[in-house]
Amino acid sequence: MVTTRQVRLAQRPTGLPDADTWSVTTDELPAPGDGWFVVAVDHISLDPAMRGWLDDVPSYLPPVQLGAVMRAQGTGTVTDSRHPDFPVGAAVTGTFGVTEYALSDGTGVRRIDTDVAGAATWLGALGMTGLTAYHGLYEVGALSAGDTVVISAAAGAVGSVAGQIARAAGATVIGIAGGPEKCAWLRELGFDHAIDYKNENVLRRLRELAPGGIDIYFDNVGGEILDAALANLRRGARVVLCGAIASYNDQAPPPGPRRYMSLLVNRARMQGFLVFDYPEKDAAALEALAGLAADGRLIARETVVDGAVDDFGPTLLRLFRGENTGKLVLRIA
Repeated sequence: MVTTRQVRLAQRPTGLPDADTWSVTTDELPAPGDGWFVVAVDHISLDPAMRGWLDDVPSYLPPVQLGAVMRAQGTGTVTDSRHPDFPVGAAVTGTFGVTEYALSDGTGVRRIDTDVAGAATWLGALGMTGLTAYHGLYEVGALSAGDTVVISAAAGAVGSVAGQIARAAGATVIGIAGGPEKCAWLRELGFDHAIDYKNENVLRRLRELAPGGIDIYFDNVGGEILDAALANLRRGARVVLCGAIASYNDQAPPPGPRRYMSLLVNRARMQGFLVFDYPEKDAAALEALAGLAADGRLIARETVVDGAVDDFGPTLLRLFRGENTGKLVLRIA
């Protein structure tokens, strides 16, 4: 048996999660039976969607149950195995939870090559983050050369990858981020323009930078920035709803977009999606992302925090304070 520390949901938060939201337990995992294996987790992904999983409301995934190990993507190494596809020593990624060790039958787990990219990148640009950006742009946004693409939370995990994908496809890319440092980084990535929402009027700047209107708005935040984008759509525009981090911790439902009539006037469409919607296209998307990375047209950046599973709660809060650039990952010492 293996002893493992695990973070569990102790109570559902109101607003931001705090120390009372979590409990840390020490548990024993049984030895793997036939078709099972044990993973020593080394990196844990922290994602804005985690906040929604804590509420007991219907959603695209069941809520994390009280007392359950917190759901999370991670990477790790197989330490004990009775599964032919996952031998001891294999590097893997999957939904292992916030735990030091996990027992798996291989469902939803895939092997990764850490010689190609570091473990954190397999949780970011070459993992669910990259797939989210790719599918959102191509399957929902119908991305093509010549488009004007605007991306909110552009210095975040998904937004920074989406901008680089769009730029590689020949689009003009405008990123919206908070603060001069993040905006400067977007320009380093090849974004044509960057808008600092903390210090600039987003509505006015969009009109200046995209006088002909926006073809694709890739939305990660919702709220006033979504309204500003709606006010600047071009005829036939596509609004890709990926997330709404601006309201994840609100205690009341956020107000709906005020400028939704722009969708009618411009014959535009606004569509939500989930990364899980296109499993048959994942392999081709990951191959394309790896190719962009190999060509230097996709730069992966992660904010890696060193710690233990006990540090999950405080590290998660960094997302909602905007303290990450690129993918936020907790590396388990």
